[in-house]
Amino acid sequence: MAESPPPGEEGFVLDKHRLLAHFARAAGTYDGAAVLQREIADRMLARLDLVKPVPGVVLDAGCGTGYCARALARRYRGARILGLDLAAPMAARARRAAGWFARPRFVCGDIERLPLPAAGLDLVVSNLTLQWCNLDRALTELRRVLRPGGLLMFTSFGPDTLGELRSAWRAADPGLHVHAFVDMHDVGDALLRNGFADPVMDVDRVTMTYANVEQLLRDLKALGATNAARGRARALTGKSRYARFKSAYQALARDGRVPATYEVVYGHAWVPEATQSVTFTRRRR
Repeated sequence: MAESPPPGEEGFVLDKHRLLAHFARAAGTYDGAAVLQREIADRMLARLDLVKPVPGVVLDAGCGTGYCARALARRYRGARILGLDLAAPMAARARRAAGWFARPRFVCGDIERLPLPAAGLDLVVSNLTLQWCNLDRALTELRRVLRPGGLLMFTSFGPDTLGELRSAWRAADPGLHVHAFVDMHDVGDALLRNGFADPVMDVDRVTMTYANVEQLLRDLKALGATNAARGRARALTGKSRYARFKSAYQALARDGRVPATYEVVYGHAWVPEATQSVTFTRRRR
């Protein structure tokens, strides 16, 4: 049965088939547009400097074209690195970028139904993927595959993300053109609800600028980050409506460039220890 969101929450429920199609088509264009995504990944991975034990088995959940997985392989040279992505073309591109004999291994799979055994991972990282998931289902699965003492480190987008785009569309019509993003505090609550401990959350805001509205929309399409909400507007956008949208967005320009704000949520949490044994184990190659 199709998932029916509560009234007012239509923007949180995504059409997974449409989402998969968007990211599959974007596999060849993603890297050229993913400037912000790589910067956020670098900031997230830098936080692993504070994690002293060395993980033996690591998952990059929602690996895209493999940027984080390759960085993890350089950081943890003795670890088994696995990358997983919903879109097979993304996983295939990550595999080619890593080289056939590289240590990271890439598979196609759904974070909400991980094709992995329970309690087999020491560390999961996930860069800008949870906002595309049913959060509780994803966290339940990530909790399941992490060992006691294991760490989840992730980034996601918060509700102020693409506020300018949302506002400009509202000036054109009442339809849902930008899907909703979960608030940092709600993500923290979801971590506790799904069995994680000691969550640490913080937020940053980044504003990208573009020469015009069309450049922003091209970049979002190249990333696969276009509207996949089940409650999205289904009618074609007519010329007059698009003109109203474009005019409203261009009115936000600063120094001749249009802004796009991203609210970036950083978080990590632990799986509670079952015993007092060492959190991570080092594995030899």
